Amino acid sequence: MQSILFEQRPITPSKVVCIGRNYVDHAKELNNEVPSSPVIFIKPNSAISNELYAGTLQPLHYEGEIALLIMDGAIAGVGFGLDLTNREIQTELKARGLPWERAKAFDRAAVFSDFVRLADPVESLRLELRINDSLAQQGGYELMIFKPDFLLEEIARTFTLEDGDIILTGTPKGVGTFNRGDRFIGTILSGDKTLVSRAWTAL
Repeated sequence: MQSILFEQRPITPSKVVCIGRNYVDHAKELNNEVPSSPVIFIKPNSAISNELYAGTLQPLHYEGEIALLIMDGAIAGVGFGLDLTNREIQTELKARGLPWERAKAFDRAAVFSDFVRLADPVESLRLELRINDSLAQQGGYELMIFKPDFLLEEIARTFTLEDGDIILTGTPKGVGTFNRGDRFIGTILSGDKTLVSRAWTAL
């Protein structure tokens, strides 16, 4: 089983619950409708990685996200997450009205920094993603269509959130492909204060 680090101790999530199209500008950049209710899908534990791997047969897209760690049914920690997507396969599956798992839930498709305890208001959270020293994505709570507290309630209608499970809260605009050797720095901030940051070089 794959694990993440929360305050320097290993935690094994049973699953990653992902929220799609939770930023208006991202939905528009992929020509998707802006949803009236959350788009929810699951990545299994086997998708979790702390290393960033580029695609081999087909290019992958990066999607930087605020990742929330759940304990006792509440938000306990925060980290930076990359929701990797095989966009070619996803586009094909969507056109045929089929599920997305092959495009979203493959091995190493959920890349995480360490997690830290969230002592700041969730309303203050925002993310920045830099690739090869250029700002690729930024956004946060104020731009989310569905806010974290609402997402917790909505997810709980269908899925039991076990201790250690992670919610990926959606990605701002600016997603795209990447290549082996690209340098990523993902940062979660509360206002102007850095809470956690992680650097990766794509393998």
